[in-house]
Amino acid sequence: MSPNPPVRRLRLGLPRRVFSQVLLMQVAIAAGVAVLATGLFLAPLSKQLDQEAMRRALAIAETTAQDPQIAEGIRTTPPTRDGPVQREAERIRKATHAEYIVVLDRTKVRWSHPTPSEIGRPVSTSPRAALSGHEVMEIDKGTLGRSARGKVPLYDARHHIVGAVSVGIAYDSVRARLINAIPGLFAYAGGALAVGALAAWLISRRVQRQTRDLAFSDISALLAEREAMLHGIREGVVAIDRGGRIRLLNDEARRLLGIGDEAVGRMPDEALGTGRTTDVLAGRVTGTDLLTVRGQRVLVANRMPTDDGGAVATLRDRTELEQLGRELDSTRGLIDALRAQDHEHANRMHTLLGLLELEMYDDAVEFVGEVVGDHRVTAEQVTEKIHDPLLAALLVGKATVAAERGVALWVSEHTRIPDRLIDPRGLVTVVGNLVDNALDAVAGTPHARVEVELRTEGRTVVLRVRDTGPGVPADQRELVFTDGWTTKKPPAHGKRGIGLPLVRRLAERQGGSATVGAADGGGAEFTVVLPEALTEPGLEPALTGSAEAGAVSADVPAGPEEAR
Repeated sequence: MSPNPPVRRLRLGLPRRVFSQVLLMQVAIAAGVAVLATGLFLAPLSKQLDQEAMRRALAIAETTAQDPQIAEGIRTTPPTRDGPVQREAERIRKATHAEYIVVLDRTKVRWSHPTPSEIGRPVSTSPRAALSGHEVMEIDKGTLGRSARGKVPLYDARHHIVGAVSVGIAYDSVRARLINAIPGLFAYAGGALAVGALAAWLISRRVQRQTRDLAFSDISALLAEREAMLHGIREGVVAIDRGGRIRLLNDEARRLLGIGDEAVGRMPDEALGTGRTTDVLAGRVTGTDLLTVRGQRVLVANRMPTDDGGAVATLRDRTELEQLGRELDSTRGLIDALRAQDHEHANRMHTLLGLLELEMYDDAVEFVGEVVGDHRVTAEQVTEKIHDPLLAALLVGKATVAAERGVALWVSEHTRIPDRLIDPRGLVTVVGNLVDNALDAVAGTPHARVEVELRTEGRTVVLRVRDTGPGVPADQRELVFTDGWTTKKPPAHGKRGIGLPLVRRLAERQGGSATVGAADGGGAEFTVVLPEALTEPGLEPALTGSAEAGAVSADVPAGPEEAR
């Protein structure tokens, strides 16, 4: 390592901080304006002073030419040092503080002059214009130096031109007035510059606070990093300004919300329409990790206010996680049912073993027939009314789960579903959600019962799920279809309150509806109408190979749902 520290070279140039650069530029602008204004004022001031001096000389000349003794003296006396013309001209010159008053005749000979030796000699500059009857104002150089001059013709009593009068004002006095005015101008310019510098400092301090004393290069780097971060993260980011309008959307937010750049500058209600997602972005719904449904996607939204009065909302796609969670719940339910069935099967095997050991063979045969017959009757009753294999398998499985939970699951006698469903997985999702909600509502109540009715009206499928639970109060029958609304304890995998909103979205996407009312005898009755759910007779159903079915199965999987 070198013992001598490296020499730091002096770098000349603009300072790096925004505060310093703004202050320096504003002071430079204020100084430039002050210098320019002073120069622009001095230029016309010099010309104005020249004009005033020449008009003053002309006025003295006119006054002198009006004196009758001057014209009479030229006609009656010779040009001498002590003549009447010299005495009168000198009197006027001293009274007006003019540099000189020269009276001359038509032969251009001087009759008066501040220097007496010049009397009787011709003038150094041509008086032709004045002798021709014209008044003259000029700045010229003569025997006494540079002066502002005024020349007028001299008339006698009969108004004949007998000569001319030339009056000069020393130009040094004009320049002195201009020089004397400069300090005052500089004082005013300095005051204006001081005020401008103070204003520049105050503005720069405000800029410093707003930019947090960053350099322009830092701000540029931050903007580049912000763009890279916003468009690179896998979370949707929506920035709202203080007026409540959308001012920024990243790529993920556009994808999750299904909107484009046309939404920027608009209110969330205009860009997204009504709904819980709009309420969250607008700040009408507060909280953390708020669950919303946008189209077929389940989103988790968080909104954080910013210092400028706006807000930043983040959106996470929870669709796949909810799907996994529902599948986990379904798997747990099946495991519990299998565990219960295993326990029941063990009891039945013990009973059968006891009958065989007691050599009660007829009773053993009858017992086995009853056990097998109960399961066969349930499956046959379902498949006779529902010809779609997916839907029939779902109801058979739900009947087993319901039996283990002490609930009677009935398929209505009016149920008839042909094997012509366009979207069987979508209907499986709807039926599975509603049956699971009904089982949760009646579990643990006496005489618990759930009834499922599926019938067709032309190509329309009408689903009704009735239960004997506590029912849904009239003032909450629309709330149960609201994203995130629930009265249940959250499951292990996360949030509740999205099952019924998804059911309604699925029904409305197909042009149908989902409603809830009171069932006969108490409890709740959910009704879902799905128009155009069946293919025309003779046509093959799309089943799970259709694009629509694939979309539904990917975003709205079957499984236990919760909303009430």
